[in-house]
Amino acid sequence: MSEVRVRFAPSPTGVLHLGGARTALFNYLFARHTGGKFLLRIEDTDRERSTDESTQAIIDAMNWLGMHHDEEIVYQSKRIDAHREALDTLIAQKSVYKCYCTAEDRNKAREKAEAEGGSYIHRCDCRDMETEKEEAFVWRFRMPKEGETVFDDIVQGTITTANREIEDLVVARQDGSPLYNFVVVVDDAFQRVTHVVRGKDHLTNTPKQIQIYQALGLPVPKFAHLPLILGLSKRLRSAGVESYRDQGYLASGLNNYISRLGWSHGDQEIFTFAEIIEKFDLKDVNRSEGSLDMQKMEWVNQQHLQNCDGAMLAELVVPFLAKEGIVVNAADGKLLAAVETMRARAKTLVELAQNMKFYFVADDQLEFDEKARAKFYTETAVTYLQEMAENLAEVSEWTEEAISENVNTYIAQKGIKLKDVAQPSRVALVGRAAGPGLWETMAVLGKESSLKRLTQAKSE
Repeated sequence: MSEVRVRFAPSPTGVLHLGGARTALFNYLFARHTGGKFLLRIEDTDRERSTDESTQAIIDAMNWLGMHHDEEIVYQSKRIDAHREALDTLIAQKSVYKCYCTAEDRNKAREKAEAEGGSYIHRCDCRDMETEKEEAFVWRFRMPKEGETVFDDIVQGTITTANREIEDLVVARQDGSPLYNFVVVVDDAFQRVTHVVRGKDHLTNTPKQIQIYQALGLPVPKFAHLPLILGLSKRLRSAGVESYRDQGYLASGLNNYISRLGWSHGDQEIFTFAEIIEKFDLKDVNRSEGSLDMQKMEWVNQQHLQNCDGAMLAELVVPFLAKEGIVVNAADGKLLAAVETMRARAKTLVELAQNMKFYFVADDQLEFDEKARAKFYTETAVTYLQEMAENLAEVSEWTEEAISENVNTYIAQKGIKLKDVAQPSRVALVGRAAGPGLWETMAVLGKESSLKRLTQAKSE
């Protein structure tokens, strides 16, 4: 196989949503798997809706996901001269014609076709007109009337379209400004794209574009049309990748999840990014649509939280702790230790930060679950906590083992059970009834904070 060259070509009119991210990811994976090139083109010819802010947001989202492009970004708006030169070629060889039909003309033709039980395919008398009019017009591509346009789609199989069913599409306005199906061909050829990997919603565009490739004498790339993603509500369709980042998803978790929306490798569910690249092949992409499942996305992200390097996870959770009012340095040893005690209990970085902030708040500012405090702070339990703190004050080396030995000696001497002090202690240390083990909690909190929180417990 010659060098694979694929592109992701978003329009900068909004954020990078999950569907776009999945398309970008499959292009990126295919390029990396084959040792090819991943290209980025910004299709910004819609100047009214395209913004620099959207362009930067898309680039930032792709960088966060780890999808870095290999060559200079191509901005479609800067290639207008090349588009018009290609249009001139089509005009010179009479592959396009001036169409003077108005919107009213087209509506009448559509109504007539529907009344006769057919579908509307724009083919008008303008196509064979020998004299020109002094009226507004658009440039339409002269589609062949006979034969078929056939291509082998890597995902969807062989696609055959009768040419009579393909309309004479508009390729440019009267002023020469080109439209999508035309410029995408010119720009893909300019970037030497070998494989066009995009959503199945573009499938009907492909026969039209193939005819334009052929008219311009350009090599036709291979096509792979990806299944759509079902279950995307209006809210989820409009949510950008950055919203998932802000909700505390890991880039590795999100990549893992969206890669499985249409692609599979046996029964394996959890992949590192390197594993996906190694195993990915367009031939393994399913034709059937994948369904978005937010619970499954959370579960996949949770697995990546568990597998993430501890130091990296500590660094990633820092900005989420800051949103909780906790300022801590990523290199703080206490942070890493705290992360290790709490990572198994979190699905996202937001949840991790919220669950572990008790380690870093001032002892007298600890927030309590009042129901837990009312339930477990009995007069007897509070007495136990005070006595435990007095005994623990004698521990010289503050480790989990030493703490465990000291507390177990105390409860043996009192003739009570661990459960008599476990939940009251957890409420005193964490602020709620759920949390990590007592010994590891106190070891991370440190001796001073642990003793203070135990002694300040008071019965209701």
